[in-house]
Amino acid sequence: MKQGMRLVIVTGMSGAGKTQAIKYLEDLGFFCVDNLPPALMPKMAELYVQTEGKLNRLALGIDIRGGTFFSNSVQALDELEKAGFTSQILFMDASDATLVSRYKESRRRHPLALQGRLMEGIRKERKLVQELRGRASKIIDTSKLKVAELRRELADFFTVESEGLGLHVNMVSFGFKHGSVPDADLVFDVRFLPNPHYVEDLKALTGQTQAVQHYVMKWGVTQQFFKRLTSLVGFLLPQYLAEGKSHLTIAIGCTGGQHRSVCIAIKLGEWIRERGFSVSVEHRDAPRELQDESHHDLMEALPTLEEEAPDTLEEADLGLDFEDDENVDAELEVVDESGAEAADEGGEEGDSDHEPRQGPVREEA
Repeated sequence: MKQGMRLVIVTGMSGAGKTQAIKYLEDLGFFCVDNLPPALMPKMAELYVQTEGKLNRLALGIDIRGGTFFSNSVQALDELEKAGFTSQILFMDASDATLVSRYKESRRRHPLALQGRLMEGIRKERKLVQELRGRASKIIDTSKLKVAELRRELADFFTVESEGLGLHVNMVSFGFKHGSVPDADLVFDVRFLPNPHYVEDLKALTGQTQAVQHYVMKWGVTQQFFKRLTSLVGFLLPQYLAEGKSHLTIAIGCTGGQHRSVCIAIKLGEWIRERGFSVSVEHRDAPRELQDESHHDLMEALPTLEEEAPDTLEEADLGLDFEDDENVDAELEVVDESGAEAADEGGEEGDSDHEPRQGPVREEA
C-alpha cells in the first residue's frame, strides 16, 4: 500500500446497502467517490497520492450501474496492485428474498431487469460480482441488519487502531437454534461442553457472568478443548496475517447462544488480545436483559461451584503433547472416565425435565 494511504473498494449486490456504507465511510473521514468506472480506479488513486498525505483515506464505489465498464473491474484491481496500491474490498450482500422485498418497497428497477423479471436481474448480478466477492476483505450480509447495526459493524472494521498487528479479530457467540453466522471465517461448535442451563442457579445468567464462566471452564473436557483451540488459532493467526488478511471473524456456537458460546468467545478473545491482536467481541443471541450480573445472582450461584476447580488456564495445564496423537487420545480417555457432569443437549432455553447426567456428552451425527 502507498505509504499512509488506506484504499477501500465498496461493491456488492444492488440493494444490499452500498449507499449507506459509503455515507458512513464519509463520516469516518474517507473521501468517497461512488459509481466510478473501474478503469479509472488506478488514476484516481494516483491523484490521491499527489495530495502528499493531506488526504489518506479513499473509498471508491463500483457496481453494475457502470454497465459495460463494470466488466473491467477485476482487471482494474490487478492494475492497482501492480501500481503498488493495496486495497480492501468491502462487499455488501443480502439474500435474494431481502433484495426482492427492498426493490418492491422502493419501487425502483433493478439495473439488470429493466425489461425483465426482478429475480432474473438479481441472478445475473450475482454471477457478475462472484469474483469480486471471492476477493473481498470484508463481506457484510445486511439481510437482518438495521442501519444502526450496519454502522456499528463498519465502525468495528474501519476504526481498528494502527498499533495492532494488522489483523482485527471479531469474536461472535451465537446459538445454532437462531441460525448460523453468515460472514464467519471459522466456526466452532461447543454444544458438547457441560451445559449451565441445567443448573438452576445459573439458568437465568449468561456466559458473561463469573459464575457461568467458572462452571464452564472447570471441567477437564473444557480445559482440553480450550488448549487445543488456542493451539489451532495460535497457528492460524500468523498465517492469515502473512497472507494479507485484515479482518477475521471467529464464531463460537452453542444451542441457544446464552452460556457456553458466550463464555468461550470471551476467553478466546482475551487470549488473542494478549498476543497483540485487535479484538472485538459480540454476543449475537445472548438475551439483553440477562447480560448484566448482579451481586445477588453471583452469591446465589456460588454454592453450586464449591467443587475444586482450577482458577486459571495455567493451573489447568494437562501436560498434553499435541504432537503425539496417541498421548492425546489416552489423555482424553482419562477425562471421559472422570464422570464430569454434563447435560443432555435438549436445548438451552426450552423446557425440560431431564436432570444433568454423568459423563461428557457426545453429539449424535
